[in-house]
Amino acid sequence: MQSGSPAKVLITGGHELGGVASFAEGLCAGFHDLGVPAEIIAPSHIFARWRELRDPRVLKILSTTAVFAAPFARRTICVAHGFPRPDVQGWMKALAVAASFKLAGRCARLVAVSHYAAIHLRTIFNLRVDAVIHNPLHDAFLEERGNDAPQRDCITFAGRLHPSKGLDRILPAMRAVLFEHPELRAAIVGDGELRPALEAAARGNARIEFAGQVPPGEVRKWLRRTRVFISGCETEALGIAYLEALSQGCAVVMPACGGGVEIAPELIGSAIHLYSGRGSEPVVRALGSALAAAPAEIPLAAYSPRAIARAYLAVDYGRDVQAAELAEAIL
Repeated sequence: MQSGSPAKVLITGGHELGGVASFAEGLCAGFHDLGVPAEIIAPSHIFARWRELRDPRVLKILSTTAVFAAPFARRTICVAHGFPRPDVQGWMKALAVAASFKLAGRCARLVAVSHYAAIHLRTIFNLRVDAVIHNPLHDAFLEERGNDAPQRDCITFAGRLHPSKGLDRILPAMRAVLFEHPELRAAIVGDGELRPALEAAARGNARIEFAGQVPPGEVRKWLRRTRVFISGCETEALGIAYLEALSQGCAVVMPACGGGVEIAPELIGSAIHLYSGRGSEPVVRALGSALAAAPAEIPLAAYSPRAIARAYLAVDYGRDVQAAELAEAIL
């Protein structure tokens, strides 16, 4: 248990893509908002900061490969942004990830970003998870939307163009819905290994746009033009993109599994529409439900960078951050 606020916080994740980068940036902003100096560094640079790694006045929040530094560090929280997946990472890397979490459990506190991820870590990998803390929203998504939003005419995917994201189902579903709704168009925001194949599959359809990798402010602009946001990753640990979309007034279509169902279960059937089963037809049906539903708002205070930073401080102070205590920590 720590005796006071940290003099500084080091957060790894500066050179990662996607959700880990968003997590690091949001958490760093939250600590600054609380008056605690914070810095993002690349996981590969953690050992270059040996003095701070060993300094008990400096809180280290380690993600991805930086978790291997936990045995050498003092005052450390390790973050599981998901769980090992041999089908995506390969067995060697998946076993290495599980080993890193095992080390974290012995040498530091381990935080999971969702109860879904925590259940997998506990029941499949026999790992101790000290707390569940959802990811923060970037400040850009917490700003008032105002009344000058453009017409919402997009079905949008935003994220890495990776096989785990279910784009082989999403793109055919988008094309089917666009055929039925000539007033709509589709946007695929992000980049990755599947982009050439996806562009080839969409060739000839001028209503499908590939925006590429864009900064958070540009993602927000796309989401303000979006009527329905769609995702296809069935093992998403939480899905910060879901929160970003909901914060901008989009309806969300997602698989009926993963950590995303924890975000706002009371909105399932109104702002959130689930699908399950094989192929693109269940996705098409969920898109139809989302297009027919009335907009709904989600309370966002619990996902602010300041709230999430306070929850990490509660873990640092040695508190059992669960349920009611986590709610108290983030207020």
